[in-house]
Amino acid sequence: MGFPGTWMTESESVVYRVVPKCACSTIGQIMYYSDHGAFFDGDIHDSTAGLHKWAQEDSQPLIEANVKAHASYAFTCVRNPYTRILSSFFDKICGIQRNGRRYRGNLVPLLIQKYGIEVGGEDGKQEFDQIASFRRFLLFARDTMRWRRPMEPDIHWSAMAGHVSTFIVNGGRYDNIFFTEKFNEGMQSVLDNIETKHAVDLAAIPRFNESEGHGPKRLHPVEDYFDDLSKHLVWEIYKKDFQLFKYDFDNPGNKMPLSEVDLDEVHAKLGE
Repeated sequence: MGFPGTWMTESESVVYRVVPKCACSTIGQIMYYSDHGAFFDGDIHDSTAGLHKWAQEDSQPLIEANVKAHASYAFTCVRNPYTRILSSFFDKICGIQRNGRRYRGNLVPLLIQKYGIEVGGEDGKQEFDQIASFRRFLLFARDTMRWRRPMEPDIHWSAMAGHVSTFIVNGGRYDNIFFTEKFNEGMQSVLDNIETKHAVDLAAIPRFNESEGHGPKRLHPVEDYFDDLSKHLVWEIYKKDFQLFKYDFDNPGNKMPLSEVDLDEVHAKLGE
């Protein structure tokens, strides 16, 4: 199995387990900058040099040796499950992607046909009932997670606990799990614990939100998208995420965590 979704600086100053939709573009660029003194020109997910990634075959033995020996500081970043799934819907389902096409080709037509979802027309710019469509998408997301039908779960809305756990199960240990909602504070706590070739001033770092502008703007407050049934589906999919990463299930309008992450609890529960 190895360490899918794991990135490491070439200097091996730090190891990061990517969790999609949790500031991963910005984190990757900060890691790249800390080694090279410049940002990667383009989406960091497209880089094939300058940053070790598990998806690059040459990087695998280096990442594996480092993680198993816990030779470097290791971290990841998580996000409120309510805002994460909403963001996935607007970016991946309603939005036009970087390549000018719909995400995953036939996915959106399938959702329109099987679940009655609207996405704002061909270009995603027409008006549609965002709340009704999102709730139908949530039903689809649950079906993929529960029964792996009509397709396998997608990494952008599959549970964070699943992403975080592969690192632990295969022999890794996190030194830090911080919150997207407290990004500067959390990322600074990582930088304070590592030696970097180039100093990183977080206040001066742009936000590399690669999904920004892909889809229509969210028109309503977060809590308006989640009625009782939606909350039930969210709990079914993300129960572990709420429990382990300390987010407020009862109030979708509160995006902030209720307390810090208990690393020992995360390693115990996800390492089984």
